[in-house]
Amino acid sequence: MQILNSFFEKLNIIIGKVLALLMVLLIINVFYDVISRYFFNGGSIAMQEMEWHIFGVIILFGMSYALREESHVRVDFLYNKFSPKTQALINILGTVFFIIPLSILIIYGSYDFVMDSYITNEISEDPGGLTHRWIIKAMIPLSFVYLIITSIGYVIKNIIIFKENKKIKEDIEI
Repeated sequence: MQILNSFFEKLNIIIGKVLALLMVLLIINVFYDVISRYFFNGGSIAMQEMEWHIFGVIILFGMSYALREESHVRVDFLYNKFSPKTQALINILGTVFFIIPLSILIIYGSYDFVMDSYITNEISEDPGGLTHRWIIKAMIPLSFVYLIITSIGYVIKNIIIFKENKKIKEDIEI
C-alpha cells in the first residue's frame, strides 16, 4: 500500500508543477492582454478566451491538488479536535461517499456535452476566437477522472494513517 501511496504522491506533484506552469502562462497572457489593450489599443479575442481556458484548467485540476494538500473545504474547527484516527476515518468516508460519487455523476453528465461539442466541431462565437472548443470542454470529465484517481490515493493515504494509529494505540495498551 505504501508503494501505491508514493505513486499517487508523485503523480500529484507532477500535476501540481504543470498547474504552476499554467499559472505562469496565465499571468503572461493577462499581462500581454492588458498591455496590448491599454497601451496599444489592440488585443486579441483568442488571447482573452485563452485566459478563461487556462483558468478553467487550473481550477478543474486544482481540485485534485487541493485534496492532496489537505486544503479542501471542511469544517476545520471540529475536524482539528478529533484524533488522527478519527480524522482518517472521516476522510475515507467523505471521499468514498461524496467525492467519488459526485465525480462519477459529473463525468457521466458531461460526456454528451463534450461529445456534442466535438461532433459539431464547436468554435467560439466571437470573430477571431478559438476553434476546437471541445478541447476545453473535455477537461471537465478528464479532471473528474483525475479527481477519482487522486481520491483513491487519498483513501490509501488515510487507510495507512488509520492503521498506524490503531497500531500505536495497541502498542500503548501492551
